[in-house]
Amino acid sequence: MVNFNGIINKKSELLFDSNNRAFKYGDALFETLKVKNSQIYFLEDHYFRLMASMRMLRMEIPMTFTLDFFEEEITNLVKHNNLNSARVRFTVFRKPGGFYEPQTNKIDYLIEATQLISTPKSTYRVDLFKDYFVHSGLLSTIKTTNKITNVLASIFVAENELDNGILLNEKKRIVEAINGNVFLVKGNIIKTPPISEGCIKGICRKKIIEIIASMENYKLQEVEISPFELLKADEVFITNVIIGIQPITVYKKCNFTTYVSKELTIELANLI
Repeated sequence: MVNFNGIINKKSELLFDSNNRAFKYGDALFETLKVKNSQIYFLEDHYFRLMASMRMLRMEIPMTFTLDFFEEEITNLVKHNNLNSARVRFTVFRKPGGFYEPQTNKIDYLIEATQLISTPKSTYRVDLFKDYFVHSGLLSTIKTTNKITNVLASIFVAENELDNGILLNEKKRIVEAINGNVFLVKGNIIKTPPISEGCIKGICRKKIIEIIASMENYKLQEVEISPFELLKADEVFITNVIIGIQPITVYKKCNFTTYVSKELTIELANLI
């Protein structure tokens, strides 16, 4: 079952036609949320990120789109699908009409809920994806449905029997992984690319930064990161709300430790 504009429908039902602007122009945003034991993780952070992104894309936010409404719509769908834990996708797109210029800024929304699968891998291999780049601009920092670079990177990963790919921007600097933000550890310094490099404003990224700021034994740096720094790192890990923290263990001929990522995983669990 899915939720389309507040109405629960079967997945097999026709929900929209070829005039859908998400299909035609990628004129859409989405949030991926984690529900575990009927609890929505970091609900307020997801809600306020979605609202800020909608404003940025000049979408009209309905008066009914309150935090309570956001929570209730998600919770009801999870219950309808008889799920205790779920991966939820909340997609917002402009109503049909117009070509590049929309006829209206009013929105429709679609919520999907599937069984939650979130087990970090013990061996995790990555490489750089260098065929295409993420633009280091503000639009890259929000979760639009225009993810063709991530799609092509995922094909590259599958063809090379990897677990993930590291995306670069047009300045040939590290931006993020295909499905999450990236952190590098060297000694007691933990680095992650700043938003200005084009990385998604990840919810888990935000939480990890808050955790590190509260720890006396580590120092966080939001700085530009060259791919060469991967070769010198002690640890590298990926963050997203579904997995939490996924340590990278192998990059080219480098093997990384996982001590810091395990420590941060415990601290992240304490926030729930």
